[in-house]
Amino acid sequence: MKIVQPIRDKYKIEDMKNELLKSGYKNYLLFVAGINTGLRISDLLKLKVSDVRNRTHISIQEKKTGKEKRFLINNQLRKDFEMYIKNMREEEYLFQSRKGKNKPISRVQAYRILNNAANAIGISEVGTHTLRKTFGYWHYQIYKDVAILQDIFNHSSPSVTLRYIGINQDIKDKTIEDFYL
Repeated sequence: MKIVQPIRDKYKIEDMKNELLKSGYKNYLLFVAGINTGLRISDLLKLKVSDVRNRTHISIQEKKTGKEKRFLINNQLRKDFEMYIKNMREEEYLFQSRKGKNKPISRVQAYRILNNAANAIGISEVGTHTLRKTFGYWHYQIYKDVAILQDIFNHSSPSVTLRYIGINQDIKDKTIEDFYL
């Protein structure tokens, strides 16, 4: 399994959005939902229209942990969802596969979608976990509250959260950048 990173450059986030829009709104929404909720890809892919239509929160049982999770759908993300699901039925998956009846795209397909867009805009170390890590990285940059982020991610300690979102690596890189004996 290769190591993936958060997207640390806001311009690259916009480039990803634009690149994904070229291949369809579903692909764009997969990325936008991921970087704005911090949900794992396994939980994102199993979302149905009924999970977001006329809702203020996404309420799920996490696939990995089995824990209940409730996450606010902010106004902008709600608009993105509403535009996308306008003509969809309640029981449809948000990220419906074109193969098979009423199944979501696979994790592998989600990886391909994200990786193709990343390659097109010239960024590497991108995978499905990049969405969650990007959410965490920017949430931390804006609020500087590792405790709330640790709770959102259900991590066991602040150090796990900081390592996960790449902050420890940033700090280490900064201390080495001008260090030369």
